Amino acid sequence: MPPHDTDFLERWQHPQVRDLAWLLLAPDLLALAWPGRPTRSALGLGELATLRGYLDTLEAYPGDLEAKTGTPGATRLGHYHERLWQHLLETAPNTRLLAHNLPVVRERRTLGELDLLYRNNGERTPIHLEVAIKFYLGLPEGPGEARDQARWVGPGGLDSLAIKRAHLERHQLPMADMPEAQRAMSQRLGEAFGGRLHQRLAMPGVLFYPYRHRMPAPRQAHPAHRHGQWLHWRDWPTMETTLPRQTRGACLGKPHWLAPPRRDDLIPLAALSAWLETHFNSGGAPRQLVLHDPTHGWRRVFVVDDAWPRQIPLPPEPRALPPR
Repeated sequence: MPPHDTDFLERWQHPQVRDLAWLLLAPDLLALAWPGRPTRSALGLGELATLRGYLDTLEAYPGDLEAKTGTPGATRLGHYHERLWQHLLETAPNTRLLAHNLPVVRERRTLGELDLLYRNNGERTPIHLEVAIKFYLGLPEGPGEARDQARWVGPGGLDSLAIKRAHLERHQLPMADMPEAQRAMSQRLGEAFGGRLHQRLAMPGVLFYPYRHRMPAPRQAHPAHRHGQWLHWRDWPTMETTLPRQTRGACLGKPHWLAPPRRDDLIPLAALSAWLETHFNSGGAPRQLVLHDPTHGWRRVFVVDDAWPRQIPLPPEPRALPPR
């Protein structure tokens, strides 16, 4: 039985360790035809005592993890997420990282990169793992029908769940079958690559449902996907009045959008509201919050300015998927 995320995370204080713990517990956003993220059992961390011991060791000796993930605040969220996976596959009991960010080149032109190549202990066939972490806000009105993935857009309005899924399925994962990719893997892995390859796709994150509208989950949503709510700044006072008096919260800063802060680091709701008022009265960008109260536990909220979204990305062109 997996531990409950937020209660389990309170055991550790180091932000990178907490983020890695969150990553180990978080399901994918979508359930696709491709195999999903490596399970904790496949990583050798299926037993709760083993998982705790692994994270306890990282908490006591975080130097390698800090070196891998880079300076907090100076690393983009996507790169930070990739580096967490790199460290996990390097150090988990049952995996060995073989390569990461392997360039695929054709006539001096880079076609892309293979995110991660690793192998499970006792198995000869390497595994190609593509990773992405995404936070999408659902639009009650938008492209397609109510469950269309194109209605789930990033806070910046430049990306959508439909676009990301299409890019992963049509480009990133099939790229491993290109002759150039096969040659790159053979050169990098040597005898460890015999021409056969398993593939997986890990895409954790959070889907934020609209505060004032009922909206179904997008097509192919993982049944256990992480979820929250989003609202315009004008609706924050209404939400605030419905929150218990003991509610405390925090505004999350990139790249630490994964694990929430420890409960001791949260601030009173009134102070958080005052900060939000200053932020949005100055034309501030969308902000992700975590809220906690003793009765209802944790919730995630995205607050956006009253004119959001200023743009909505077009859906990807329909296309048949490559055979699996």
